[in-house]
Amino acid sequence: MQIELIETYLDLMETRSFNRTAERMNLRQSTVSHRIRALEAALGRSLFTRNKGGTAPTPAGLRFLDHARALQRQWHEAARTVESAGAYEHAMRIGAQQDVAEEFAGPWLKAIRADLPGTSIYIEADYSNQMNRDLASGDLDLAILYTPHFLPDLHYERIGEMTYVLVSTLSPSVDDLNRDNYISASYSPAFDRMHRLALPQLATTALSSGQNVTISGMLKSLGGGAFVTKATADEFHRAGITYIVEEVAPIPQTVYAATGVRTRHAHQHRRVIAAMKALLGAGTPEPQEPGLPEI
Repeated sequence: MQIELIETYLDLMETRSFNRTAERMNLRQSTVSHRIRALEAALGRSLFTRNKGGTAPTPAGLRFLDHARALQRQWHEAARTVESAGAYEHAMRIGAQQDVAEEFAGPWLKAIRADLPGTSIYIEADYSNQMNRDLASGDLDLAILYTPHFLPDLHYERIGEMTYVLVSTLSPSVDDLNRDNYISASYSPAFDRMHRLALPQLATTALSSGQNVTISGMLKSLGGGAFVTKATADEFHRAGITYIVEEVAPIPQTVYAATGVRTRHAHQHRRVIAAMKALLGAGTPEPQEPGLPEI
């Protein structure tokens, strides 16, 4: 299998532009065109048409999309299986939301290694958008994330919550915070909605970030106020760095586990998810099937 032909086709389905795909894949446009022609020759059908309006998929190009995604996932799964042969029984690539990884990566991996000693683990911290894409392409086997995309081949389930608490270096009063000294946190679309309801006057500020460790660093260096994880809020309060602004309620952020539909019941996937669920202190939430609305 020439997987580069499949991946070029999938990228072109996103960009609808040979030039843009060439830029994104660091290729010449002639190479992109050659790969698409080679794939069309193998399939015996034209996949794209080019005209003044741009590049558009043909009916055959549209029908091939789900099959191409499946081929890409199977290729990455097969490559990882072969790579780990002889060393470990299984290999897994796992993604975790930045803030979840910051707080739980160590104990999570300790629990996984104790429970699945025959599995090699690669883990990376990332944001939900990228992890959803990596799951769909087969670059990740499992992800712990904040924002599901509910793609057809992916399965999502709620496994717990992270809690964000408003802190301030100035005083325990929200009245001392303004647009110039407040650091706006943008951890997820769901968090943003709840934040706007809680502090509409601070929806637009001079500084903002979507990562707890970055916001924590800015608070220590610049002072001011921000929402940080409960663990960080407690640590800063004990160290005398910040006050907890108790008049503003903490904001809960739902945490999801995401896997492929075909692998959602796999033993190693269930054990990895169970380990994170225990760390989050979740009970036994009902699985959320693709297509259900995000909370």
